[in-house]
Amino acid sequence: MEPLELVERLVEARIGETFNQYAASPQLQERLRDYLASHAGAKVVLVGEAAGCRGARVSGIPFTSERQLTGRGPAEATATIVHRVLAALGVANEVLLWNVVPTHPGSATSNRRPTRAEVEAASPFLAQLTRGRVVIAVGRLAAEALDAPYVRHPSHGGAAAFEAGLRQSFATIGRRRAPVRRFL
Repeated sequence: MEPLELVERLVEARIGETFNQYAASPQLQERLRDYLASHAGAKVVLVGEAAGCRGARVSGIPFTSERQLTGRGPAEATATIVHRVLAALGVANEVLLWNVVPTHPGSATSNRRPTRAEVEAASPFLAQLTRGRVVIAVGRLAAEALDAPYVRHPSHGGAAAFEAGLRQSFATIGRRRAPVRRFL
């Protein structure tokens, strides 16, 4: 499925009681389409729990705050940590960021854990974006939804464990390497 089709489906989706930030925002729709298109070749997908009130609810991009995109708006600690660690590992452009629930459970100022029904309702999007990719779950909810090993979520003092977990995960992933030039 192309990014345009996925975003069109997401715009129309009702995922439980979550706030669908894409439904009434052409700007967020365009951002997500562009992001998905630019990461279409990513072999690895990092999957979190759900869109956060200061992250994807505002920016439209998983694990990304508006401040990271425009220099304005709210910052989000998890987004800052995720992007810093991916950059430090040299894999920022090789990883697709996504959430089990791509819409926001909670209010404009708070987050809540998605319900089982919301996780289930969002599963077609998750299946589409994880198919054929190495999956790294961020946190236990993502690990349960994906039946995958996880790294510690970086929030609430988990930044060091998150970084260590990602380093270990990428050490075991067969990443593309530059071709070896043989000299005869």
